[in-house]
Amino acid sequence: MNRKIITVLMLVSVLIGAAGMYAGIHWFDNGPVAAVPSNSLTDSEQAAAPQESPKQIAENMEKIKKAYEIISSRYVEEMEPNELIEGAIQGMVNTLEDPYSVYMDKDTAEQFTQSLESSFEGIGAEVGMQNDKVTIVSPFRGSPAEKAGLQPNDQILKVDEEDIAGLDLYQAVLKIRGEKGSVVKLQIQRPGVQEPFNVDVTRDTIPIETVYSETYEQEGKKVGYIQITSFSQNTGADFKEQLAAIESDNIEGLVIDVRGNPGGLLDQVQIIASELVTQEKPYVQIEQRNGEKQRFFSSITEKKPYEIVTLIDNGSASASEILAGALKEAGGYEVVGDTSFGKGTVQQPLELGDGSNLKLTMYKWLTPDGNWIHKDGVEPTVPVKQPDYFYANPISLDENEELTFDDNNEKVKNVQVMLKGLGFDPGREDGYFSKETENALKSFQSENGIPNTGKVTNQTAEQLQTKLLEAVRSKENDVQLKEAINTLLK
Repeated sequence: MNRKIITVLMLVSVLIGAAGMYAGIHWFDNGPVAAVPSNSLTDSEQAAAPQESPKQIAENMEKIKKAYEIISSRYVEEMEPNELIEGAIQGMVNTLEDPYSVYMDKDTAEQFTQSLESSFEGIGAEVGMQNDKVTIVSPFRGSPAEKAGLQPNDQILKVDEEDIAGLDLYQAVLKIRGEKGSVVKLQIQRPGVQEPFNVDVTRDTIPIETVYSETYEQEGKKVGYIQITSFSQNTGADFKEQLAAIESDNIEGLVIDVRGNPGGLLDQVQIIASELVTQEKPYVQIEQRNGEKQRFFSSITEKKPYEIVTLIDNGSASASEILAGALKEAGGYEVVGDTSFGKGTVQQPLELGDGSNLKLTMYKWLTPDGNWIHKDGVEPTVPVKQPDYFYANPISLDENEELTFDDNNEKVKNVQVMLKGLGFDPGREDGYFSKETENALKSFQSENGIPNTGKVTNQTAEQLQTKLLEAVRSKENDVQLKEAINTLLK
């Protein structure tokens, strides 16, 4: 297998697909990684490590050995020796209470190891563990997960009717992944929504392209726009190429969009930051457990001849936050949108000799000014929310279930938000199915070739979701992008 750069970044676009490329943190081979210290311990790290005497180490190992022998020989049922060893390692990792530090046994590691040169199939979302629940960090733009209405912080409770409580992240992901065209049913618990709901997601191929660009013209001025969907092997080179192309069009401002970008390879952030941030400040700092910091600088001396605005939201995580923080603090540029996700740690893999891996949090990363954004996120300088319908929940109806006049629940409220966002006034948005809501629904059904019943059936719910996604993906309705361009032109 080609292993130029091996990764498990927990981006379910890949992990949940037939190929395991991403997993929320970064795996690198033995090649250099500019923004991350070496896997080998430095003198300062060795000095900071707990100093146990050979006697203490021997006593601790003897205790573990005794526990192993007692359980192996005396437990009421016969146990496989390998299961006890695996359990002991897993127990040590669980003691860390760190959702980003994970142990993978040999079989699991093999299933998740995949070259960045491969193609991918899956649902297209990054997941992580939060409060012992598999949680969506961010769906990829245009992915099956986004089309199905999944949002950051959605918790996955069941997969195809099977409760996944108690499973670790990788075990859960293996149940979600599958072939292109197959459908997985996820039970979702969403913050602010009382009852869990089901979402059917049709797995598909997730494109490997991560950089998209275009040029807008407003008030007689040209504005460049570059969207980065994740930081993969060729993201930095693609960014430089597309930036040069739009710069040749004489742009007078640049919008960099990392909304919904769950992160990726840190060396790719270095390539991009080095194009945009001058050498006066570091674009990122890496802090070791002893508090020692390594600062990483660009080599450029002059800023771009135009202003830059970064777009972020609560699906912007990890490497996206490094870039946003660098542009905000080292570049002095505006950041527009929502507060980002808040992942401020760096993980690296340690092979255990038999094909298994221990992916361990080894460093914190800090912004140019030394801020640790973990769990807090990068704050925008220009806070802007999208319209309410951008955050609407998928409508999940049981078989033969309908929503009708005089119903009063969260599902009706969500229908009302959707209708209003699509231009059909429901009269209210409190969850009560009024006559005004019924009339608005009839108008929507008539306009979309659906039987004009004034009731929400599965057919109507699916059409509402389809039309809403079209509205959400339309640049005309993107309030945050409009504000970013206006900020550039002020």
